[in-house]
Amino acid sequence: MIERLLAAERAIADGHLETAERLFDQVVEADPRNAIAVVGLARVALGRGDRPAAERLVERALAIDPEEAAAARLRATLDSQLATVPEPAPAPEPAPAPPAARRGGLVGWLRRLLRLGR
Repeated sequence: MIERLLAAERAIADGHLETAERLFDQVVEADPRNAIAVVGLARVALGRGDRPAAERLVERALAIDPEEAAAARLRATLDSQLATVPEPAPAPEPAPAPPAARRGGLVGWLRRLLRLGR
């Protein structure tokens, strides 16, 4: 079991998320209460950009072992990332249309110009 965990850690370090996930899954399948493997799956999910899955897995790991340090660190990391995400800027208000566009666009402007020339 420890060999698979170490191999999964190496796979994550090398950027091989699929391999790491497969190895962590094997450990969890053999021992569903292995909080370390569940945290590993959370790290894989986070590496893929799947924050909701990472959060669910961290909570699962903490439910298995509330004192699991790796789970607590990852939970803190996820929380701090939320705190530093800036609020989206409000959409800018559209610029007012030019006078010609407000009164019928270019065609309307040309019609008015032609009427003025008479």
